[in-house]
Amino acid sequence: MAATENKKPITEEQQQELDAALQRAGKALAVIETYDQARIDRLCQAVAWAVANKRTFSTLVEMGIAESGLGDAESRMGKRMKIRGVLRDALRQKSVGIIEEVPEKGIVKYGKPAGIVACIVPTTNPDLTPAGNAIYAIKARDVVIFSPHPRSKKTSFETVRLMREALAREGAPADILQCLTKVNIPMSQALMARADLIIATGGQPMVRAAYSSGTPAYGVGAGNSTMIIDETANIEEAARNTRLSKTSDFGSGCSADGNLIIEAGIFDRMLAQLQSEGGYLASGTEKAALRRVMWDDENHRLPDTVAIAPQRLAAAAGFSIPADRKFIIVLGDGIGKEYPFSGEKLTTLLAVYKYQGFDQALEMMRAIYEVGGKGHSCGIYSFNQDHIHRLALAAPVSRIMVRQPQSKANAGAFNNGMPMTSSLGCGTWGGNIVSENVHLKHYLNTTWVSVPIKEDRPSDEELFGTFYDPALEADEAAMAPS
Repeated sequence: MAATENKKPITEEQQQELDAALQRAGKALAVIETYDQARIDRLCQAVAWAVANKRTFSTLVEMGIAESGLGDAESRMGKRMKIRGVLRDALRQKSVGIIEEVPEKGIVKYGKPAGIVACIVPTTNPDLTPAGNAIYAIKARDVVIFSPHPRSKKTSFETVRLMREALAREGAPADILQCLTKVNIPMSQALMARADLIIATGGQPMVRAAYSSGTPAYGVGAGNSTMIIDETANIEEAARNTRLSKTSDFGSGCSADGNLIIEAGIFDRMLAQLQSEGGYLASGTEKAALRRVMWDDENHRLPDTVAIAPQRLAAAAGFSIPADRKFIIVLGDGIGKEYPFSGEKLTTLLAVYKYQGFDQALEMMRAIYEVGGKGHSCGIYSFNQDHIHRLALAAPVSRIMVRQPQSKANAGAFNNGMPMTSSLGCGTWGGNIVSENVHLKHYLNTTWVSVPIKEDRPSDEELFGTFYDPALEADEAAMAPS
């Protein structure tokens, strides 16, 4: 088990809670390691249903929003479908014993638990993150200790309590899943230092703390989702999907659309369609007021306007918008660190930019990701395969959604092939170790068993091509004159 000194001290009471939780986790791990695949799969189903049924999840959603003051109940309810998606993916894979065979390579792979997982829970997903991580961890025969965000800890406690009860009803140790109660940053750091694996979904300071803990960690990067809308796009579809992505949970997710780069010939039509979908186009004066309440003088994001309804956002800025408006639109006036609207918004506001020629669209996209969000996600509304291909070659991101609502698609959806998750790795661009959706394989250790196969050794001519010079391989004695 990894261990490092804590960067900040925890109280004696916290130390006692952590020691006890780790002791119980170790005992539960010894039990779950003995379960066969059928038993594990049933436990996954049990904990998933305990929180994903409509009645229960509705209660958790209401509790989470009341506790944190963040998010939108109607759209957050849709996150229970992500729990179903995670369960679907987990049930379709093997995790006990032989999990994969590659006969032509003589390879057989065996799944093994990673051990005690420390899961850092963000304030925006106090219910989904524990549920999704619990399913994958149980599938891998791991045990989890959750460290909830203080702003929404009661919701996470309740989510974990429900799943613990489901485990107990199945005769499994409830301590397969635990949730710390005396939580703060030092406590999370102490947990991470003593776990076997960390799944850190949350703000960048916590992700960096996970990586510096001395424990293997999967973290996530900051978002700044940017969508290119070219002249071949279905404007109605693009506008509708933009609304769906932008307004989901009041734009709290790092995948919510933040920037639209629109081809000049369709710009006015797209802007009108966005307004038909519920967008409110801010005036220059209103835009200036929004900037003042969203960022400080050094362009640091202010927390009071994160993940709130557009009416509240407008009111904070000193103006009002109609009650039927779903999000606010600002015209992009520049891209760069000095233009905060080109960075991550984390609320019900997006910026729109106009381009002429696809080369300029790519240049603008690259510039936006220099502001923030490298490694995360972008997308395109286009039926031009060359444009899609060129974006894929150029974009410094881990995932590109084509003609899909970003925040409802990039973490997996029932109509795409992305692995279901609530943790989006952003590669070295975003300071992460993986550039893919964190899913079952990341919760597993894997033993590779290799048996001999027919030799597979290409000739030197095949390997080195035109660089190969047989004279340089000849023995000196053979080369000497007789």
